[in-house]
Amino acid sequence: MTILVSAASKHGATEEIAWRIARELQAVGLDAVVVPPEEVDSLEGYDAVVLGSAVYAGRWLEPAKRFVHRHAAGLRARPVWLFSSGPIGVPAKPDGDPVDVAAMREMTMAREHRVMSGALLKGKLSFAERAITRVVGAAEGDYRPWVEIDAWARTIADEMAAPAR
Repeated sequence: MTILVSAASKHGATEEIAWRIARELQAVGLDAVVVPPEEVDSLEGYDAVVLGSAVYAGRWLEPAKRFVHRHAAGLRARPVWLFSSGPIGVPAKPDGDPVDVAAMREMTMAREHRVMSGALLKGKLSFAERAITRVVGAAEGDYRPWVEIDAWARTIADEMAAPAR
């Protein structure tokens, strides 16, 4: 059983989440591969998909949205889980789903969507991005909930191992 884990990431933090999910799936004996969404030509050979995106201005990044549009039929034919990485701070802001996730869930018939806190490391940002973070008062730091991410990956693994309903 092969699971595709793919994530659109602007500065690498969301890609690191994808790698963490894949490692957790591999740790329980599943074959999981990480491929950026813009590099996936076909879903052939994948039994399931975990797809994520960093969230900027309340929206998924274009590579993840294009992936869904390009592979919608194939995604509906296999188990799919979605995740969004973006809220930062304590408590995490903004809260709630990104505005375009409802459409992504509908097009993929995803089993679940998770919002996970992200990371804001100003040293990785462009001058314009640093200016915006100053204006909005965004809190620098790494807020990714690794223990929760690992647990979520194990629930995906459990679902994949369960007999078909």
